Amino acid sequence: MDGNNKIKVLFVCMGNICRSPTAHGVFEYLVNEENLSQQIEIDSAGTHAYHVGNPPDTRAQETAKNRGFDLSHLRARQVDANDFSYYDYILAMDNDNYELLVQACPVEYKSKIKLFLEFAENYPLSEVPDPYYGGHKGFENVFDMVEVASKGLLEEIKKNY
Repeated sequence: MDGNNKIKVLFVCMGNICRSPTAHGVFEYLVNEENLSQQIEIDSAGTHAYHVGNPPDTRAQETAKNRGFDLSHLRARQVDANDFSYYDYILAMDNDNYELLVQACPVEYKSKIKLFLEFAENYPLSEVPDPYYGGHKGFENVFDMVEVASKGLLEEIKKNY
């Protein structure tokens, strides 16, 4: 991997304030731990424009902070048409957002779109549930899932590149 040919990863949920920024922050941390930040570019976005410009949900930030991760620098944005050609991995948190991405994506880039939990080997779930309307436990569960999938994704990238 050389600097000009970065692997680009985009995490996507609905509003880009809970699940995708959590994945963004956790994956960014793992990439930095492996000294691969020159090779891997990371971003997150939402399929909807509800929270554009806002920081992650305070509950997501608090959960991350309690585990040693900082999400405060992240700001919500909406997926745009250029993302499909730009990113190598476009990772949806659930089936609804996966379908929205597939519908919006030009046919030649559809293979880049995957469910994020496909990278969580032997994981019983395929979707990261939206914790927005749930309690604190929902954010803890999301964090656990995201951590497992992030490690699997990083292994996949290291193996393939």
